[in-house]
Amino acid sequence: MKKLLEKLTEGILMLSGTVTTVTVLLIVFFLFKEGAGLFGKSPTEDGFTVAVNHNNPIDKLSPEQIKNVFDQNIVNWKELGGNDDSIILFRMDDLLSYYSEDELGGIDTNMSLLAQKIDQVIENNKGVIAFISANEIPKEHHSKLVRIESIGLGSFFGGEVWFPTSTPVAQFGIYPLLMGTLWVSFIAILIALPFGLAAAIYMAEIADSKVRGILKPIIELLAGIPSVVYGFFGLIVLVPLVQQLFNLPVGETGLTGSIVLAIMALPTIITVAEDAITRTPRSVREASLALGASQWQTIYRIVIPAASSGITAAVILGIGRAIGETMAVLMVTGNAAVVPHSMLEPMRTIPATIAAELGEAAKGSLHYDALFALGCVLFIITMLVNITVEMISKKGTKNKLR
Repeated sequence: MKKLLEKLTEGILMLSGTVTTVTVLLIVFFLFKEGAGLFGKSPTEDGFTVAVNHNNPIDKLSPEQIKNVFDQNIVNWKELGGNDDSIILFRMDDLLSYYSEDELGGIDTNMSLLAQKIDQVIENNKGVIAFISANEIPKEHHSKLVRIESIGLGSFFGGEVWFPTSTPVAQFGIYPLLMGTLWVSFIAILIALPFGLAAAIYMAEIADSKVRGILKPIIELLAGIPSVVYGFFGLIVLVPLVQQLFNLPVGETGLTGSIVLAIMALPTIITVAEDAITRTPRSVREASLALGASQWQTIYRIVIPAASSGITAAVILGIGRAIGETMAVLMVTGNAAVVPHSMLEPMRTIPATIAAELGEAAKGSLHYDALFALGCVLFIITMLVNITVEMISKKGTKNKLR
């Protein structure tokens, strides 16, 4: 009976582990499957195309070029490598400025001449660029359809504009989001590291058992506070403080987000670093003190180097917490998807972008696929952080065994 119970328990544990592993793998597969659907597609809206006059030498345009054209930042075809002609923008709504309803076939006949008249507008204007429905192009048309560069890894990672709802062409450049994520996380760790390490050293080496018994549960409790609470604290306290301190128009900046993330990362850094310092063999401390070293000399010359792998792991785990944080950053960084040049500017991170936009993206749309691709990038960053922690931990273990 005892052996049967052991076998049953072993089977349940194995089944539980298998189900958990398979579930995680399926989630990762689904994430990358949805994210990969973005690449190789045209960034235009489904069923729409861009057309120009048949004499226009331009055959291909990038999404950035089309955006600049329709934003009127580019007003001459010469700037795109074409003829010296002014660019004339044309959308479906502009057709009534060229023809009356009767000339389009009338409302009673559902504008039967609509496609023909659109083609006529493009044919009669050398500088025109038209964003029209593919259904409104007649079979025998005189216009030339412009090929738009599909979304690739280069434009995705190197693009400096994130505007997934832009028309006529969506912009999926994650460079500002990636830089915002790295800047906010890096500055957060620079702020949290000295405070976290100091607190860990105090708890492990200086504080008596009574003080340690009080501080340790409090610090561990801080890790369980919901991130939205930290976000409210940052919004009410830190945002006005940063605004007044640096005389800024708004206090929602990358620096504010970094301070909030530093506070959130402190419990992780303190707990892991304190455990690593505490595990340093007592004989090492005693040998140092026996040789005449003071307590502080023993701490920074013996204990900290001996616990360096654990301290490094604490820092990297803190980075992982900072990189993946969503709500607190969403509330205090300003959410401006622009390339940051200073920590005193509004920024947007990858997790905040996913949280803010996923609810509004239609399933199966380019926007939807782009957000899943952002999730893939975040997963890869987090995985690299975890691999780094594992390698450092193993290296530290091997050094101790020697």
